[in-house]
Amino acid sequence: MTHDPERRRDLAHVGPLELYTPVLEESRDFFVNQLALREVGRDADSIYLHTWDDYLSWTIRLIRRERAGVGTTFVRAASAAAFERVRAEIELAGLVDGIDAGVRGLGEVVRFHDPDGHPMGLYWEAGWYVPDETDTPALKNQAAAFPGRGANVRRLDHVNYLTKDVPGTSRFLADVLGARCTERIVTDEGEDAAIWFNLGNKSYDLVYTQDWTGANGRLHHLAFATDTREDILRAADVMLEAGIHIETGPHKHAIQQTFFLYVWEPGGNRIELCNAGARLILAPDWKTISWTAAERAKGQAWGLKTIDTFHTHGTPVLPVE
Repeated sequence: MTHDPERRRDLAHVGPLELYTPVLEESRDFFVNQLALREVGRDADSIYLHTWDDYLSWTIRLIRRERAGVGTTFVRAASAAAFERVRAEIELAGLVDGIDAGVRGLGEVVRFHDPDGHPMGLYWEAGWYVPDETDTPALKNQAAAFPGRGANVRRLDHVNYLTKDVPGTSRFLADVLGARCTERIVTDEGEDAAIWFNLGNKSYDLVYTQDWTGANGRLHHLAFATDTREDILRAADVMLEAGIHIETGPHKHAIQQTFFLYVWEPGGNRIELCNAGARLILAPDWKTISWTAAERAKGQAWGLKTIDTFHTHGTPVLPVE
């Protein structure tokens, strides 16, 4: 499909995001010690963390829950007027769950859900991160001091959800949110089996893949961006020393050409470290790249064969018949 360059882009980016974990403190230590996020707040059942170059006041909120999984994904509108336009589209689609003025660091939030039931929140007003004397950056054009430790992730990159209905979700992303599909996997019947959508000029922000269990609302992985591929190679050693489960990688995806490492944080959620920032979609009339099932079956661009759990593991974990 070719994208209409006259279509207004009303969403700026993904983030912040909530993540459920049954082991709150252990998950916190993983993100702080292995990924180099900073704890910036907490309450009885959640901890707020910040990546060093995120302009927002927090990047991820870990929430204590019995089962792992994804909470609310917040998406920022591109302007106050864009906020009202997207709000109207969500209302027209009948997906609004309520209005919330109590989210830390954000103004009014329109809570809604995608067709698969994943909770989301639309906002415009946002508080920016204010470093204290312990993390004031040497360079005033970054949010916080450069940590220089662990995986040293710079920012939240994308979210990959599992969904029961990929074609229906694809229509929602394009028609309601105004996102555009940059790449996809199609079945032999021509239906979408996996979709990569972007909001701005990054190659992708929101990804949905077919949930083989037929369930709704699950997470495949949450991804953080590093500056270089060398950061990911070092991260593999960091994870090894910390006893973190390395699922697969470092390898290179054929789709989107992402260099990656997948690990499971202590709560069971899959986390990707990726270096995809060099690929930007600058063409306003970008033509969606479609991969067939046969092409996808060839595996990664290079590296080892994709491990089986990559196609079966998601959170919350479901019992298998």
